Amino acid sequence: MKLSKLFVSMAVLLVCIPAQGDEDSTRGRAMIATEFVKQYEQALATQRWEAVSPLVHEDASVTFSDGSVHRGKESVRAAYERNFQAIENETYKITNLHWLLKSNDIAVYLFEFNWSGKINGQDASGAGRGTSVLIQDEGVWKLLAEHLGPYSR
Repeated sequence: MKLSKLFVSMAVLLVCIPAQGDEDSTRGRAMIATEFVKQYEQALATQRWEAVSPLVHEDASVTFSDGSVHRGKESVRAAYERNFQAIENETYKITNLHWLLKSNDIAVYLFEFNWSGKINGQDASGAGRGTSVLIQDEGVWKLLAEHLGPYSR
């Protein structure tokens, strides 16, 4: 009798624990989308495009706070590399995330950013707000669009 209770308990436990990949896909993918932000911030901190590139979609569009628009991964790469070269010892922080949407294939969030470093040997910094759109690309979250702007006055 004790052995049959053990088997029933194990069967109930197995039914209650989802197999890998069987969990609610929205919840699982949304959790991964939140991890994207940390990975993106860490990749930017390296100031190396090779670290950022895997997180950027081929059709990405990025608008910087100066109003410049960079469409397509190659244009985004060129813009990021210019920034990496211009700003020495940059720190870049993403804070105050607010998720607007988390679904199976798309995630959208608002955030605040601030950066500091040296440009031509002089201390420099900036801050503002941003909106990012992520999409699933072959099971990986990638940046599709990012719009950075100043704080409102």
